[in-house]
Amino acid sequence: MKRRDLNESQRWVVKIGSSLLTNDGKGLNLPAIAAWVQQLIKLRQKGLELILVSSGAVAAGMERLGWQTRPRALAELQAAASIGQAALIQVYQGYLQAGGMIGAQVLLTHEDLRDRQRYLSARETLRTLMEMGALPIINENDAVANAELRFGDNDTLAAMVSNLLEADVLVILTDQAGLYEADPRQNPHARLLAEVQAGDPELLAMAGGSGSRVGTGGMRSKVLAATRAARSGTKTIVASGHEDDVLLRLFAGEPLGTCFHPQLPKLAARKRWLLGQLPPAGSLHLDAGAARVLREKGSSLLPVGVTALNGTFQRGDLVSCLDPEGVEIARGLINFASSEVLPRLGKNSQEIARLFGEQEAVELIHRDNLALLP
Repeated sequence: MKRRDLNESQRWVVKIGSSLLTNDGKGLNLPAIAAWVQQLIKLRQKGLELILVSSGAVAAGMERLGWQTRPRALAELQAAASIGQAALIQVYQGYLQAGGMIGAQVLLTHEDLRDRQRYLSARETLRTLMEMGALPIINENDAVANAELRFGDNDTLAAMVSNLLEADVLVILTDQAGLYEADPRQNPHARLLAEVQAGDPELLAMAGGSGSRVGTGGMRSKVLAATRAARSGTKTIVASGHEDDVLLRLFAGEPLGTCFHPQLPKLAARKRWLLGQLPPAGSLHLDAGAARVLREKGSSLLPVGVTALNGTFQRGDLVSCLDPEGVEIARGLINFASSEVLPRLGKNSQEIARLFGEQEAVELIHRDNLALLP
């Protein structure tokens, strides 16, 4: 099989899942963590910039609390994460310091990346840490994140960090060898897919659910993460963390796992930020003409092409733009509250001027604040 050219890349985001970091939920897998840290240190010595996205906090907390099953109550999950995060970072710091490297804990919530200023601040902090030669160790801030502001799984978080930092490669280590054309647990003859295109809709049909009782992601979340990471031109590799020296072998070009090539158009940083936010606060329904203009020209959205709205939102909130079939085609920051949009629906600029006088902003969404979905 053809070798992959990864040793020319400069920046990697590496995500390690809970099933690998723990002994099936029965405490942290210290020998495995030590081995991954040694690989990260060697890669850093080769000049590679590295960011680690580490799961395992809740599972580590469960072990310290003596819990056998993952709790469902949010407060219990937050408590387990708070206890487990301290244990997890302590282990990482010990192994890193023994190898002459510094670790830096960074806990994020979706709110940190939804707010533009906090987004830029997080990017600057992470860049500075890498320039200092430190290893940023990122996890979701499970101790404070509520259900509405959660990433959902660390595959999504890793993809958003890849977008944030424009990483060359995202490596997702899991307990599976990669993406198969069918579930290998049900079909032992299923073929491993070595090279695929990120964003290919057929890949989701091949991806199954979560294979671990301690994790929250599955192969489907990894396929979606690869699609998201492709927006910044990032190549994603999903490979087994059980392979010896898996990171070093990937860097050497060995074709392990599944490589998702970023064939989607690379988006500008602001557009990536818009598409990477939480589910929108509301939606605007467009007529066929407005949908066509948005798709073909990327123009600003005017009230004349909007037929209806859903949800309650304020000025500056993120809203979704739907075509006549209800398919989301774009997202953007709205210039008016929902109560102000309603009387403007379907009206042209002259009608709006007669009704409301000269407006500072006629557009519902300016093109600079609008991002088309791939």
